[in-house]
Amino acid sequence: MTIAVVFDSAGTLLATYRAAKDVARQELLPGIETTTLTFASMERVLIVLPVHSKHIIEAPPAMLLSAYLAENQIGFGISCTRKILTADDIGDLLYADTRATVGDLQECIRNVWSVCRGEVMLTLNSGAILNMAQRSVEFTITAGGWPFEGAKETITALHRMGIPTFIASGDRSTKLEIMADHLGIPRDRVYGVATPSVKAQIVSDLQKEYDHVVMVGDGINDLAAFHAADTAILTEQQAADRPGELYKAADHVIHHVRDVLPIIDGLATSRS
Repeated sequence: MTIAVVFDSAGTLLATYRAAKDVARQELLPGIETTTLTFASMERVLIVLPVHSKHIIEAPPAMLLSAYLAENQIGFGISCTRKILTADDIGDLLYADTRATVGDLQECIRNVWSVCRGEVMLTLNSGAILNMAQRSVEFTITAGGWPFEGAKETITALHRMGIPTFIASGDRSTKLEIMADHLGIPRDRVYGVATPSVKAQIVSDLQKEYDHVVMVGDGINDLAAFHAADTAILTEQQAADRPGELYKAADHVIHHVRDVLPIIDGLATSRS
């Protein structure tokens, strides 16, 4: 029997710290879970921006974020949403927003950097949460991620067992590829800017190639992929409040990424 393992990134392979800025209230929300924040409203859409943090920091803080994105021809990726939307719908809002400033995003970046700068291997991703009903950027966001202890060793052990590994994540692809290089996952097995429905589709597509597909995740944005997978593994390595439906969908609950190994070994042994 052939087995494939799909990992979420943030909170699963990577320890992650996030900060958000409530634009209307001008309130920084350090240590926030951005997918939970997004799923709290049907009208919210989490997007990622393919822009280097250094370039954002160097921009004028009073400049509208929409103007900065338009001037520099910066696109976006849809990371998480509960609503069916087109890229045009989101772009029409994002590039016309008159609330969020570059300074709002700079504050998030500085907060994350102050917490994570001691990590040897670190990726930073920035973006925003749009509110389609309010027609505005509701939150600016930044996330910093670094590999969990044992993540690289777990991927190596799976490969030695002949088990291919994949990453399906809402983070942007360029940052994921850097981390995949470090972990030893081929870049052609990395799927970035994957919404919950896209993650589920990735699992379904892999089931056409492999006899058994395992999904390993930690958050509500992995729920659809859990339902699609042959085996769903929920990891609690990163402390967070998780909805009960995640636990109901999970076949296994683990506390460390290396705990995936005996589960996969058991599947391989029982099916051989």
